[in-house]
Amino acid sequence: MIPQTGTRWQILRRLLKPLGTAAAALVVLFLGVTPMGCYLSRAAYEEARILARRQPIAVLAVRESTEPALRAKLALVQEARQFAIDSLRLKAEESFTTFSQLDRDTLVLVVSAAYRDRLERKTWWFPVVGRFPYKGFFDFEEARKTAEALKADGFDVTVGPSSAFSTLGWFNDPLVSTTVKADSVTLVNTVLHELLHTTFFAKGQVSFNESFATFVGGRGAVHFFRAKGDSALLRRAQDDWQDDLLLGAFWERTSREIDSVFTALPDSATAQRIVARDTVYARARRRLIDSVGPQLRGYPEGWVERVPLNNAVLLSRRVYAERLDRFDSVYTAAGGDIREAIRRVIATHKDSVAAAKNR
Repeated sequence: MIPQTGTRWQILRRLLKPLGTAAAALVVLFLGVTPMGCYLSRAAYEEARILARRQPIAVLAVRESTEPALRAKLALVQEARQFAIDSLRLKAEESFTTFSQLDRDTLVLVVSAAYRDRLERKTWWFPVVGRFPYKGFFDFEEARKTAEALKADGFDVTVGPSSAFSTLGWFNDPLVSTTVKADSVTLVNTVLHELLHTTFFAKGQVSFNESFATFVGGRGAVHFFRAKGDSALLRRAQDDWQDDLLLGAFWERTSREIDSVFTALPDSATAQRIVARDTVYARARRRLIDSVGPQLRGYPEGWVERVPLNNAVLLSRRVYAERLDRFDSVYTAAGGDIREAIRRVIATHKDSVAAAKNR
């Protein structure tokens, strides 16, 4: 439980001041006593700290007192942002205009879970925004406890760090130091990925949105470094995109095979379903090691042996890599014009939504 003294609660009291006394007391009781309240108050506190540390990137990028390595990364972010606006016609609004230096290497730990006997993710409900298939924790010990509890309840679980997060437009989220730690190609990819979300976001279609952004980040980074004339980083961006395509195909094939064995067995045959899917994952591991792994260009040695294979991992990976080949086929049909490919994908999606409404 979060202590009701100190800076965190001072911040919360200021946020609640406009409310009436009775209403504010109820909110404070909710935030301080219930598990969800404790979770939200910690998130609000951490977000307030991040927002309080914002500084304009335009100033930091030219300030002599800024560490040279950071100054170079911030300048790269500015270039990528301008490239997105000028060359890709993405909407940047206020994204990536401020920077917050954090006092830790990991921003949040993200917990995802899935049922072991079917391809279905566990979801968490949050006030206002509804249900999400993952939960981020600023309290790392709480994240580990949650993961262990889910495993004890029979879920497949995956836990991983995230270097950035979004408040879904509630605040002007700054670029944080954990994001800037990434290599140059990944950093540019991230900027373009997020600005695609700012430009277009299909309501209720998480996999489409994230996979579309993966395509824009990957292919866009290739075009960015080609325009800069940086041959070394261009090759790295090209390798990263080919890895994305290769692994996207692997996750999709594995998903089809898992779904096939589940479909062949009745819903009540939980034990048999789990045994069958474990057999599929064993074959997938062999394929990953023997066929996919040797083709990967940007992954560390031994990754294919170490990456866990379970329903939570599979569904989490597929969110960001669903039918990347389809997006790439639009890119090819557009003659390798990334801006035109983005326009066509958005137009086609809007047309399909409009057609569905008119049926």
